[in-house]
Amino acid sequence: MRIFDGNLQVRFVACVLLGAGLLATTTNPVSAFDGAKPLIEEKASPMEAFRFGFKAYRAGDKATAVDALQFAASQGSAMAQWKLGRMYASGDGVETSPLRAFEYFRDIANVHAEDSPNSPEAPFVANAFVELGGFFMTGISGTYVGKNPYQARQIYGYAASYFGDPNAQYLLAKMYLEGEGGDKNTRQAARWLKLAAEKGHALAQAELGRMLFHGEGVSQRRVRGLKWITIALKRASGYDAETVRLTHETAFILASEKERRNAVRLAEKWLKKNAPLEVSVSAPVVVSSDTPAAQLVNDTKTVIVAPLEPLQPISAAASAGTDSGIASNNGN
Repeated sequence: MRIFDGNLQVRFVACVLLGAGLLATTTNPVSAFDGAKPLIEEKASPMEAFRFGFKAYRAGDKATAVDALQFAASQGSAMAQWKLGRMYASGDGVETSPLRAFEYFRDIANVHAEDSPNSPEAPFVANAFVELGGFFMTGISGTYVGKNPYQARQIYGYAASYFGDPNAQYLLAKMYLEGEGGDKNTRQAARWLKLAAEKGHALAQAELGRMLFHGEGVSQRRVRGLKWITIALKRASGYDAETVRLTHETAFILASEKERRNAVRLAEKWLKKNAPLEVSVSAPVVVSSDTPAAQLVNDTKTVIVAPLEPLQPISAAASAGTDSGIASNNGN
């Protein structure tokens, strides 16, 4: 695993956790799980145990699900570790324990940080880094996990650069904007926002658009800015939609009629060219023993966890492109 040094070059990430006294062995394994003994007797693979656990989870038998997932996690299943982390974080079928959640996500980061960004488990590994960053942003009261924005910034930076995770790119950009965990740098923020925006991250699109529209840290390009805000308005959902709506209203009122027309034209062109990609890992459920590991479904529709494109090292991504690269004149 790797970390970034002062020059933002990729280095050994274990140092992040070791430096904070957080590098540890994996969570305590279990030797078997109730209701799955036949699988264990046949030396069930981690994926078989993971599938079994998810079937139990969907059936409402969360006690059996936890046992099965713990077995799969002890055998190295990053997806099982990730799901257990989410369950402990929210108290879903288990007693809420932010520390247990942290430790599952930490175990994923310790073992899988250098996995291929195109592997089936990569979205779960990347999300584990994002979750770890969130814990470091706030700390866990009464535990050895203290608040450490610097640590969070390094972790977001790794997930943003190596895995190309748009959530990490957005959160890293926000830290650059607010000067959390290091120096404030609006131009670096804009570059990370653009990477996330191009992947369809609505909040990144809205924030990048706001910066371009008002000329904050970048050259002012009102049409390009309103374009991104309009795209975000079309793609945002839930709580994000309200945040984006307010950003859009402010820019729309200030824009001229010509700017509005041009922005809508560019937004429609981008939306037509860039269909939304379903890469959510928020509620994975394996539907059958024949379902590939990368094909998951949630309550309403099939979700294909698309391979993530490998990005340049963070030092190159941070320095590549000029202001014109952030808001070029090619309609993007």
